[in-house]
Amino acid sequence: MRKLSITQLNEIRDHFRTFLKNQGLRETRERLLILESIYDAHGHLDADEMHHILREQGHAVSRATVYNTLNLLLKCDLVVRHQFGNAPAKYEPSYLFGQHDHLICLDCQKVMEFCDPRIQSIQDMVADTYSFEIKRHALNLYGHCNREECVNRSAPQPTT
Repeated sequence: MRKLSITQLNEIRDHFRTFLKNQGLRETRERLLILESIYDAHGHLDADEMHHILREQGHAVSRATVYNTLNLLLKCDLVVRHQFGNAPAKYEPSYLFGQHDHLICLDCQKVMEFCDPRIQSIQDMVADTYSFEIKRHALNLYGHCNREECVNRSAPQPTT
């Protein structure tokens, strides 16, 4: 995931503050901490992982506050939620980030991001064909990675 500039981070904070104000909700230190933590994180986090990170950093944020804030961030399009198989839902930043897709290892559950411009071309063609305005898409490919550190990886099957 790319590093954001101070200007971009301020834009993200302002977007969230405006959303909270428009919804009649308070801007709290905890909500801003959760927003900043998800944008600082590398990779995809579930709510419990986010809660654990915040607690390790010395922030007294309840698990309920994490879940509730993630739902607010979803509503204002600052994060996206992914359900990779049976694993807990994962969240990642979406504001100012381009479209990307995922490879998910069935053995170690590692999620790898990739971007292929051909997918965007296909999406554009489908949108034109069906007169449809696509806001976002999700492409998740499941399989077995070949990384040495892949836990639970099945031993290669002998060929006959």
